[in-house]
Amino acid sequence: MKANYHTHTARCNHASGTDEAFVQAALDAGFETLGFSDHAPWPFASGYISGIRMGMDELPDYIQSVRSLQRKYADQLPIHLGLEAEYYPRYHDYLLRLREMGVRYLILGQHQVDSEEDAPATCIERRTEDGIRRYAEAVVRGIRTGLFVCVAHPDLIMTQPDLPLTSAGEEAADMICQAALEAGIPLEYNLLGVRSQLEGERRGYPSQAFWERVKRHGNTVILGVDAHSPDQLRDPRPWALALEQTRALGLPLTEQLHLPS
Repeated sequence: MKANYHTHTARCNHASGTDEAFVQAALDAGFETLGFSDHAPWPFASGYISGIRMGMDELPDYIQSVRSLQRKYADQLPIHLGLEAEYYPRYHDYLLRLREMGVRYLILGQHQVDSEEDAPATCIERRTEDGIRRYAEAVVRGIRTGLFVCVAHPDLIMTQPDLPLTSAGEEAADMICQAALEAGIPLEYNLLGVRSQLEGERRGYPSQAFWERVKRHGNTVILGVDAHSPDQLRDPRPWALALEQTRALGLPLTEQLHLPS
């Protein structure tokens, strides 16, 4: 295990552990790079308050905390400050401002087609063929902004990991793969999904059929722990299984993301 750029914090309301505990866990596990990328807060114009991400008032503390850890562990572990964000066109300028605030990188983790304030239910659109296509269009829009360094769980459209792709699913996979190729960014093979398989849950990703499609396109792939607790960084089982699965598929892996300077 060399690098993980997909790490959440307790601020998102569905993760646990202190920020420093994640750093200690990464050191215990032998990581050589750690990136924090908690769910981005949004200045929703409607006043909507999300229950699955930090509030805007918590963002300064998040930035300060990661910067403090960067200084404290400078001689032990490179630590990077990022966020996992959807792409909502109406808030494009806000994403640009995040860079000005010191956020070094953004991971594209599209959970809704439209802004969460309009459609709070995560990815309900994937239940219909039209919704799957609209979801892929939203991901492609995000990729083409050039603001994101990788695409998290691009197979979020899948409801079960062993289902074949529908015609809309094939179209969506092709759209996402082609856009990522053109942008030169990798697709993330998500270890939170791998962990759910080990624990007998029915999370829809990683999807064998989706990643077979990725193989056809020749996309570069990166493993992402999607850590929601420090112990998930320490656990080698999902990492080992993900390596086994990606190697069996013949997917080209990268260990490092190219972060903006």
